[in-house]
Amino acid sequence: MAKGFNKGSSMGGGQSQSGMMQQLQRVQKQMEEAQIKLADETVTATAGGGAIKVTMTGDQKCREVIIDPELLKDADAEMLQDLVLSVVNMALDQSRELANQRLGPLSGGLPF
Repeated sequence: MAKGFNKGSSMGGGQSQSGMMQQLQRVQKQMEEAQIKLADETVTATAGGGAIKVTMTGDQKCREVIIDPELLKDADAEMLQDLVLSVVNMALDQSRELANQRLGPLSGGLPF
């Protein structure tokens, strides 16, 4: 029984591996294309009632930090640091979520 199982398995195995390789190559190409698009997509997070804005790309690159000059009149350094830290982390979280939305369906389709 084992011989018959191995014999049948090896006959279809080559075709199956070839098909799997083609599927992996398609998924790899789609992943690369999605990653290129993610580099152009952005998310924006705000803190302090919109006084600080951080724009991040889908591949986690910070594109812009805007601080309303009015905030600087009354802000102390510690409060400003806390706000900036908070908004950068929010933007990173949003960027990671965007990446998961774009890449998740592709990685979930891998034939493992």
